[in-house]
Amino acid sequence: MTTEYKALAAQQLKWASAGILLIAMIVTAAWGVYTLPTPIVDGMLEADIRKQSEMWKRRVLLHIESPEATFQTSLMDAHDQEFLELMPEASDVYRFKLFHADGTVFWSTRPSDIGSTNTKSYFSSTLKNGEVYYTHEEVPASEIDDLILHSGLVDTRMDHHVAEVFVPVMQNNKFLGAIEFYTDITELRETFIWRVRLLLGALCGVALTAMTIVTLVLFRTNRNQVNALRARSQNERELMDEQLRLAREVRLLGELNEWLQSSRSLEELFDMVAKFMTHILPDAEGSVYVYSNSRDVLDGSASWNGGTHKDHIHPDGCWGLRRGRTYEYGATEVDFVCEHAEPHDGRPYFCFPILAHGETVGLMHLRSQHDSEEQFAQNKKLAQMCAEQISMAIANVRMRDQLHDQSVRDPLTGLYNRRHMTDQLRKLISRSQASGAPVSLIAVDVDHFKKFNDNHGHDAGDMVLRAVGSVLQQSCDGDEIACRMGGEEFTLILPGSSPSEVQGRAEKLRKAVEDIAVRYGEKTLPRITISLGIAHYPTHGTMPQDLMRSADDALYDAKAKGRNQVRIAALAHQAEDNKEHPQIAAE
Repeated sequence: MTTEYKALAAQQLKWASAGILLIAMIVTAAWGVYTLPTPIVDGMLEADIRKQSEMWKRRVLLHIESPEATFQTSLMDAHDQEFLELMPEASDVYRFKLFHADGTVFWSTRPSDIGSTNTKSYFSSTLKNGEVYYTHEEVPASEIDDLILHSGLVDTRMDHHVAEVFVPVMQNNKFLGAIEFYTDITELRETFIWRVRLLLGALCGVALTAMTIVTLVLFRTNRNQVNALRARSQNERELMDEQLRLAREVRLLGELNEWLQSSRSLEELFDMVAKFMTHILPDAEGSVYVYSNSRDVLDGSASWNGGTHKDHIHPDGCWGLRRGRTYEYGATEVDFVCEHAEPHDGRPYFCFPILAHGETVGLMHLRSQHDSEEQFAQNKKLAQMCAEQISMAIANVRMRDQLHDQSVRDPLTGLYNRRHMTDQLRKLISRSQASGAPVSLIAVDVDHFKKFNDNHGHDAGDMVLRAVGSVLQQSCDGDEIACRMGGEEFTLILPGSSPSEVQGRAEKLRKAVEDIAVRYGEKTLPRITISLGIAHYPTHGTMPQDLMRSADDALYDAKAKGRNQVRIAALAHQAEDNKEHPQIAAE
């Protein structure tokens, strides 16, 4: 009797526990259904409005005749103002403002806003960095312009939810100002919250029903408890082993990513890839190929674990590249071998196209080691993650190289700029001090350049500068550097050339420029001539600034003596004798 009583009590306790658990789950589900939709919907609306704000900004800028001038001077014609005033009637925006770069409002749908200044920290940080700023707040209905037009909820007693989004206006990475849009999201927000709550309620109801059924079944069946516990224990052991393996892979992937992101060049990056892949996938031999600059072939860059790579392969020779997705040889009954995998011995392999920013930049090829086919197939996902890490690293290195190139190049002519020229001249002088190799500097100035701008316009002047820059660039070879100092002034650094060779090069440059014929529109511009000044290290200076000053003095001498000629810098005592010579003003 006592045993039966204990069994009955235990059974009742189980049912009571199940009932309490079910009630707790229902309460938790109800709380989740009520509270979770709000942040979810707010996040969705924020993402959507951020996208819409870019379209609103584009509409505003497309209908303004000169956006850059407008944001700098606040000047707009009647057509621009008419469009801006009508925009709230044709969009979800009920109010917007145009800001200068300093935060001052120079136009608004509310005239009272004009002249006010936004001094918030996000304006000088987030917006000036080219990022969109979003905020969401509740306001009285009286704050919404044209409430009937922009909201289906016309009850003026209730507060409305308004999204405020600031969109930066950039021009060539320069911050011109910002546009602030206001849009009423009350009705849309409430609709989505209601729908999400309905969906979550339905899902929770289904889940609770399913869990209730499962709970009842579990409570009624105890026959296989021992076997279930044994199976669970075995599964836990396997899961622990899998988790340990995944933890090791995640750690290695993290280390791989950290090292790859710190690489300074593609060569260094590929050395790191080869070392890490040996540890991450010891059962696979592999190689990496990267597209050449011409993109007609891929160059072999690295291999590991006994793998080899060819110097060059054609994109059409890889089924992964041709099909634009991972190719797995050995996974189907009928397979075709890639050309770059020849000679092939039947072992399975993977071809992973390496993608960066939507563009294929290379290929990672992995082949199973002998007698490791099963483990090789299980590591496909890990290999795919490795390819993704490598693709991001390649994209970062290339982007870093592009940004560095942009920072040292003159955008008009493509020549190096003054900062890069000064750095290289300093390095070449240091090298010359150690090796004794000669270094020469040629200062170049376009004669009567101001006349091109005055008589033919600045576009014609730009064409002249590009033409002269092209001649200078084509004349450089090896370590020689052509730079644009600013305006119509150029400089050439010629290491390793004797003074007579430098003078001959300068004269050839003068004649080459003189032979240029620049077409502008339907006419040919007047003849272009240049004046050149030569200075040699260390004869005319031992410091970069001294050498540049000597070359400029020689250039001024060439200008003073009639232009369109080459002059060599005077020695120190000769420069003293020539102190009284007039200087030619920059044209």
